[in-house]
Amino acid sequence: MSLIRFEIITKVMEVGSFTKAAERLNMTQSAVSHAIASLESEWGVTLLIRDRRKGIALTEVGQKILPHMREVLNNMEKINQEVALATNLEIGTIHIGTFSSASSCLLPKILAKFQKKHPKIEFRFYEGTYEEITEWLNSGIIDIGFVVEDRSTSDFDLVPLIKDEMVIAFHPEHKFFNKQTVNMQDLQDEPFIMPTGMYQAHVEALFKQANVKPVIRFEVHDCNTIANMVQEGLGVTIGPALFLKTQQTIKIGKLNIINWREVALACSSISNASPAVKEFLKVAKHTFDQPK
Repeated sequence: MSLIRFEIITKVMEVGSFTKAAERLNMTQSAVSHAIASLESEWGVTLLIRDRRKGIALTEVGQKILPHMREVLNNMEKINQEVALATNLEIGTIHIGTFSSASSCLLPKILAKFQKKHPKIEFRFYEGTYEEITEWLNSGIIDIGFVVEDRSTSDFDLVPLIKDEMVIAFHPEHKFFNKQTVNMQDLQDEPFIMPTGMYQAHVEALFKQANVKPVIRFEVHDCNTIANMVQEGLGVTIGPALFLKTQQTIKIGKLNIINWREVALACSSISNASPAVKEFLKVAKHTFDQPK
C-alpha cells in the first residue's frame, strides 16, 4: 500500500478532476485512474463515484477513509520535516487557506519575513470564504488558515494578528467626503448595501448600538460586487478597512462608533503541527506584534 495512492485520491477530491489531479501531480491521467483502481481492488471497496453530470464524489466508505488518508499524509510530512530539521536541511510544504483581503494585505508581509529565514519551504494557497476555510481546516486540506474570530473558530488554536476596524465606504462625490467622522445617525435615510454573511454581524451590531434602522437597498454576498456598487453610486456600505482600503475607486471614512473584527491564523493543533507550520505561526505572530 503506497502513500502515493493516498496522495492521488486526496488530490483528485481536492481539484474535482482526474485530469487536473494528473497535471498537478505530473502524471498521466491513466496512471491516476490505475492507482485508484488498484487501491480499490486491493481493499475490495469502491472509493470514488464518477458521474458525467455531477462529477466525482466519494462513496460512503470513501468519505470515512479520506480523512484518515489526509492524516497519514500529514504525519509523513511531519516526519520528513523533523528528520530534515535534525540534519539541518529544510524541506516541507505549508498549505494555507486565505480570504481575499488577507491575501493582499497580510500574507505578503509574513511570507517576506519567513522566506528570508526559510527559503526552501514551499507553499500551497487556497483562497475562499470564511466558511470554506473553516471546512478546509476541519477536513485537513490546509494546515493553517486566516480566519475572523467568532464561534466557528472556537475549536481551533488561534494566533491573533490584527484588529480590523469597520469603516464606511461611499462614492467619491458623496456628501460624506468632507466628514472626518460619519455619525451612524447620518445613515438613517441613506440607501445602504448590506453585506450578507462574512462580516454582516458586525454591521448589524453597529446599527443596533446606534438604534438606527438602515434603508437596505441591496443585500450582497460578494465583497468585490459591493465595492463596485458603491463605486456606481448605488448606496453606501460598512465593511472592514483591510478590504475597503484596497479599493481605489471608492472612499472610506471612520464611524463615530468603533467596531472591530479580529483576524487570526487558525490551526487544528499547534502542538501537533509540523516544524514548518510552527515556525510560520511564530513568524506571523512577530510580524504583527504591536509594541506595548
